[in-house]
Amino acid sequence: MVDVAPYTVAYALLFAAAAAGCGAAAVRARRIEDAETRRGLVVLLATSGIWAASHAGLLLLPTRDLKTAVYLIGLILGFSTVFAWLYFCSAYTGRNYHRRPGFRRAAIALYLAVVVVKITNPIHHLYFTTAFVASPFPHLAIRQGLFHWIVTGLSYTLAAVGMFTLFEAFGDADYDARSLGVLVALSGAPVVLDIVGYATPLLIDMIHAPLGVAAFAVGVLFAFENRFFAVQLTDGVEGATIFLDDDRRIREFNGAARRLFPDLDDAIGDSLDALPAVADALADGRGVVDVRIDGDARHYVVSENAFEIGQGSLSRIVVFSDVTRIERHRRELERHDRQLEDLSEGMRHELRNAVTIIRGNVRWAVEQLEDGGVDEAREALRTATDTTDRTTRLMNDFATLAQYGQTMADPITVDVGGAARSAWGNVDGDATLSVRNESSVEADPARFGTLLERTFEFLVENGATTVTVARSDGDLTITGDGDPPTGDPETYFDYGDAAAHESVGTALPLVRTLAQVHGWEATIDTDYRDGVRLVLTSVAATGVETGAD
Repeated sequence: MVDVAPYTVAYALLFAAAAAGCGAAAVRARRIEDAETRRGLVVLLATSGIWAASHAGLLLLPTRDLKTAVYLIGLILGFSTVFAWLYFCSAYTGRNYHRRPGFRRAAIALYLAVVVVKITNPIHHLYFTTAFVASPFPHLAIRQGLFHWIVTGLSYTLAAVGMFTLFEAFGDADYDARSLGVLVALSGAPVVLDIVGYATPLLIDMIHAPLGVAAFAVGVLFAFENRFFAVQLTDGVEGATIFLDDDRRIREFNGAARRLFPDLDDAIGDSLDALPAVADALADGRGVVDVRIDGDARHYVVSENAFEIGQGSLSRIVVFSDVTRIERHRRELERHDRQLEDLSEGMRHELRNAVTIIRGNVRWAVEQLEDGGVDEAREALRTATDTTDRTTRLMNDFATLAQYGQTMADPITVDVGGAARSAWGNVDGDATLSVRNESSVEADPARFGTLLERTFEFLVENGATTVTVARSDGDLTITGDGDPPTGDPETYFDYGDAAAHESVGTALPLVRTLAQVHGWEATIDTDYRDGVRLVLTSVAATGVETGAD
């Protein structure tokens, strides 16, 4: 019999604390909703707790036989923790290895074979031997044998497989795996203690793995509970996710959500109102939030759902589904519908005016001819003819709009200077063209050429003697030195106001439509008073070089 030294008690208390930690974690783990995950984790914790308790018994029990017996029980249960661990990892990550009969039979066979080796150790002594030693304090020392190292190597290999599946799950769910890395480091730290105990007299030569299991369990179920179960809940869920508690406070989020909303890093524990765009999208019933990523507008449908998982503070999940393509198509249809409405309004307005003018002038011409007023009749007929020509020109504009106003196919790189000079060749008049800061843009060549041509026609009709095309901070400006705009510049872009600007007609409404088809905005610079400056915004350049006329 060996006296119980203070060091022995301290060492035993360490393993007893590990056993208590596993027990407390097992009780908490019983709240896990998923039955298979719960079963694997509870068994892992229960067997690890008994294994840790057996180590405490090894140190505190009075006789060699009792110490050896309890240590052997611990060995048998300790090896079972490997299979409980693999079961838990498979269930947690959504795999089905733990359900496959072949894997289960192989696991049982391997486990029983190792158990036979362990319980027959008193015969072959190839697993361990015992001896009382006085350093680092009096205790029954376990001298590990060949079979022990074989089984230990196998155990750590299988445990590493489980760890790999966890890291893979974190990666697939796009969650920060640093918390998992911390727990893996804690669970693997006892290996260092094993090596120190085997190679030096500083520690007992025994397996310290129960300490690592206890640390992992406490971390999973207490320190990082929300993170672990958020990863499991988002298995198979693509895209950004944010988890909330009962009070709609932000508790967890994945990497995709962080990329959409960088402020999330500082929002843990804050109300969802910390993300106003998300809160508003959920409140307005439409559920679409717009986000700019690297200058590109993306659209996401936001949905919020409640759930019960039985553990942690998570109770609601906000899922973002990327509907950019659909939303762009929907908005394009809305734009096209508005365009058709404007087109219809403009055509009705123009045809009504044209019919009124032509009918009135023809009637007036007839009356003048009857009265002998040949000159007056000729002038009236000339006005009717001009109105017909103008109406024909406007109808051609409407036909162009119907042709080019629809959704654009894939754009190509178009040289702005070349396109401008080509379009300028179709414009009548004595004005001159200047192209500054030549560059290339992504555009449809035909639409872009028509846009430039109609802009040039508008500026020349407006009295410009020089038209300048230039790049400026991502915008494309087309400037004429003619008369400044009068009234509200927006009326120049309104199909319904075509008659109000008879010299312009539908040039600028058509220009704006062609710009919108490219994803650009066309406006008149109201601050420019030396003529008219048309600004095309959000025009992405593919290359810029300084050039002259």
